[in-house]
Amino acid sequence: MNIQPVILAGGAGTRLWPLSREFFPKPLLPLNSDHSLLQETALRLDGLSAAAPIVVCNEEHRFLVAEQLRGLNLPSPRLLLEPAGRNTAPALTLAALTAAPDDLLMVMPADHVIREPEAFRAAVRRGAALAGEGWLVTFGVVPDAPHTGYGYIRQGQPLVGSEEAGIGAAVHAIAAFVEKPDAGTARGYLDAGGYAWNSGMFLLRAGRWLEELERFRPDILEACRAAHTAGRADHDFFRPEPEVFRACPADSIDYAVMERTERGAVVSLASGWCDVGSWEALWSLMPRDGAGNAVQGDVLAHDSKNSLLLSNHRLLATVGVEDLVAVETADAVLIAPRDRAQEVKTLVEALRASGREEPRNHRCVHRPWGSYESIDAGERFQVKRLKVKPGAALSLQLHHHRAEHWVVVRGTARVTRNSETYLVGENESTFIPLGVSHRLENPGKVPLELIEVQSGSYLGEDDIIRFEDIYNRTEPGP
Repeated sequence: MNIQPVILAGGAGTRLWPLSREFFPKPLLPLNSDHSLLQETALRLDGLSAAAPIVVCNEEHRFLVAEQLRGLNLPSPRLLLEPAGRNTAPALTLAALTAAPDDLLMVMPADHVIREPEAFRAAVRRGAALAGEGWLVTFGVVPDAPHTGYGYIRQGQPLVGSEEAGIGAAVHAIAAFVEKPDAGTARGYLDAGGYAWNSGMFLLRAGRWLEELERFRPDILEACRAAHTAGRADHDFFRPEPEVFRACPADSIDYAVMERTERGAVVSLASGWCDVGSWEALWSLMPRDGAGNAVQGDVLAHDSKNSLLLSNHRLLATVGVEDLVAVETADAVLIAPRDRAQEVKTLVEALRASGREEPRNHRCVHRPWGSYESIDAGERFQVKRLKVKPGAALSLQLHHHRAEHWVVVRGTARVTRNSETYLVGENESTFIPLGVSHRLENPGKVPLELIEVQSGSYLGEDDIIRFEDIYNRTEPGP
């Protein structure tokens, strides 16, 4: 049977702040290799499936997700865009409505690390035989510690099928799902045996998921089906009808179906799995020096022990620290005891409540045409560095409250200003007066870089009127 990868690439960007942000969440970060977590997830089924992955992601992340997947040697993905997050059950339902009813959906969150991918693929092969027979399969990670940050699955009777089907004693019926335990309870689970960490990965036939969802949560199925039917294709994206989908109840795959179905199975998984859900988890995952420090970037650690030290922009130096998390980015620095770093979520909520930009974006903001970075700002002016990819173009737009000066420092720009179009080369500049329609394009084969100086009474990104946009964007911003 065809295995159809389904990648759930949502994320709020809070647990690994300041590396992750609302508009650049954890799945887009390269944490354990040169590939991002999203790319690692897409590559994980290599050798098992030639099907183009179905990726469910937030509409705000669509261009970043598409660009990262485009860099892999994989069939072009199908991207389903959620106008708002509604947890994993509606996300899976959109994917099931997109796939063929007999497709085996291999559902994978895009924020996991699996250090032994071949062991993972072997577990998928075991689960595929059961899923083809109508079972709803999840994967239970063989625990090696009394972890209190994961939910658990209590295994029931072994499910033994024919030898040809490849189902062995490592596959069990699900007896129960158990919430995250306290330390004593977790130790009891480990000592007793028969418990596994809940990985949040699933393998099931698309049609069977829809059948079980209709039994247990017909309201979710009805809303997703209506949103999918009224949706529309947009280039490489599919957009469910926004208002209908926003009205869909939120629920997880576990709560909506898996905890209720009589046909749930769990496949044991021993593959170096890790849900990188905290700074502590990342520290345990990374290679460490002789003093127990996990170090990345320009870091000088003197007499420092058992710390996570990450620098992305400048020198990070420590003296005499122990059990610390220190994460430096261009616009924010986090310092916390390692055992309290999970409280970053509370910190991000406070930043959001104060209206700050740091929870939403990095200083360098990615766009489908390239990126821009704020360099300086003051009363009535702002300076940015723009990078435009070869062949890319910003929208034809107009600003009511600001003028713009552009200085090209690399490449050649094609500038449209009202009815006039002209080229601007390196070390040349041009001026866009307030209220004039304009467009910036890169007609060359090398990236275009320029310095933009904005001046005016209001410099917010929502001061924009778009007349044309090759990316079909409606949200504010360049």
